[in-house]
Amino acid sequence: MFLARFLVKMAANNAVLNRLEQKGAEADQVIEYLKQQIALLKEKAILQASLREEKKLRVENAKLKKEIEGLKQELIEAEIRNGVKQIAVPPGTTISTASFSDNVPQPTTVASSPDCKDQTKGEDEGKKKKEKVEKTVGEKTEKKQQTAAANSGAKPVDVSRLDLRVGCFITAKKHPDADTLYVEEVDVGEGCPRTVVSGLVKHVPLDQMQNRMAVLLCNLKPAKMRGVVSQAMVMCASSPEKVEILAPPPGAVPGDRIIFEGFPGHPDKELNPKKKIWEQIQPDLHTNDQCVATYKGVPFEVKGKGVCRAETMANSGIK
Repeated sequence: MFLARFLVKMAANNAVLNRLEQKGAEADQVIEYLKQQIALLKEKAILQASLREEKKLRVENAKLKKEIEGLKQELIEAEIRNGVKQIAVPPGTTISTASFSDNVPQPTTVASSPDCKDQTKGEDEGKKKKEKVEKTVGEKTEKKQQTAAANSGAKPVDVSRLDLRVGCFITAKKHPDADTLYVEEVDVGEGCPRTVVSGLVKHVPLDQMQNRMAVLLCNLKPAKMRGVVSQAMVMCASSPEKVEILAPPPGAVPGDRIIFEGFPGHPDKELNPKKKIWEQIQPDLHTNDQCVATYKGVPFEVKGKGVCRAETMANSGIK
């Protein structure tokens, strides 16, 4: 009788332990999800701060333009007071303004006063005004160039030019002619898989390459690697000692696009190797201190599903 009661009590205790273990697993999942959301919110806050700074710079640029116009008018008035005649420039005439911004037209002046002393005084005052304008404009040259580029309509060289997608390795095997290369067949949401050649043999065991989700750059120009044409590139967190394949968020499927908040452009059909677009963008790709993959601090994101990340590599380059 005692043994029966003991067994019943043990069974009840086991059931309680099982429920506690299940609750613990669910709690771990919730905590991980909250960590991802907190990391995403941090990155969004950084982006919003950048946008506010950009708006502030635009306001300062407008004030600078107004100040330059005022200084230009003061210069003209000073020259008139000191006997320097203002000559209108005929239409179509080009004037060299090497020391001025394109936004600050220079008056063309000739001396008409016979009084050399007054003329010299006027020239000195005018020279000081010009130096003041040159100094002010010089300090803001970079900001004006950025504004001009934005207004020109030219396609920016940023991460929006990259066709980054979620992919799934269907098969992976050793390259027949290269000990350090894998050859993978990868589903990236198209009608048929792409062949991809990756130098991951020393970093990822072959059994971990099978049926694995990854992030792939799909608009590089196809390149032959030891006799096999590679049609995409696997994106990895990378250091001299270690390489980890970036993982898409849970729920992502092959073909899902990777997007970046604040960079709304459309990917090129194929990156032009001569323009070195990938080479210009790649230095700004890093994992942050939460192992989240980012471009200039903005996370790699699959809309509605979460962010992409490395398994353990924080603050590492991505390539």
